[in-house]
Order: sequence, then structure tokens, then C-alpha cells
Amino acid sequence: MNILDILTMIFLLIGAAFLLVGSIGLFRLPDFYMRLHAPTKASTLGIGSILVASIIFYSFKGDGLSIKEFLITLFIFLTAPITAHMLSKAVLHVRQEPRPDTLNIEILEDIRNRK
Repeated sequence: MNILDILTMIFLLIGAAFLLVGSIGLFRLPDFYMRLHAPTKASTLGIGSILVASIIFYSFKGDGLSIKEFLITLFIFLTAPITAHMLSKAVLHVRQEPRPDTLNIEILEDIRNRK
């Protein structure tokens, strides 16, 4: 087992851990806003780590450096936060009420009424 195998294994484990935490957060968190936060952040970091492991593995063990993994990583890092933002804005306009113990709930109407 050389250093590249160990490095690939570390990135795969980090990615799997982030994805597991995001899945648990999606299941356990009570509010839409909280449920949106956990998988968005965790999936971005989890998939990013797994793609870094793929880049490391296939760059040295495969046919050389491939642009596919870089493009997939760029696509994930650009689309996941934008999608989360669009979902949260849609829920604001639908006027779904957050939990009563949500922080900064008093500014919610100001945010909703912004143009």
C-alpha cells in the first residue's frame, strides 16, 4: 500500500463521513430551513472529497489526468449552493412558518417583503 492509496482512502472516508452526516441531518432536523442546510453543505463537501479521491486515483493509476472529474466538481460546487438558495427563497415566498425557536425570526417579514 503506497501513499496514493492511503490518500485516496482518506478522501473517500472523509467524503463518506460528510455524506452520512448530511443524510442524518436531513432525517433528524425538524425544520425545512435546517433540513436544507445539512444536506447542502454536507453533500457539497462529501461529493467534493470523493471526486478529489477519484482525481488522485485515476491521475496516477489510470490513463492520466482527466478533465471529467474537474468539470463534475465545478458543476457540483456551483449548482448545490444556488439550488439551496432558490429553494429557500421559494419557501420564503410561500410563507412557510419556521419553528418558534428559530433565531432572528423577527426579521423574517422584512426579508419576505423585500423586492
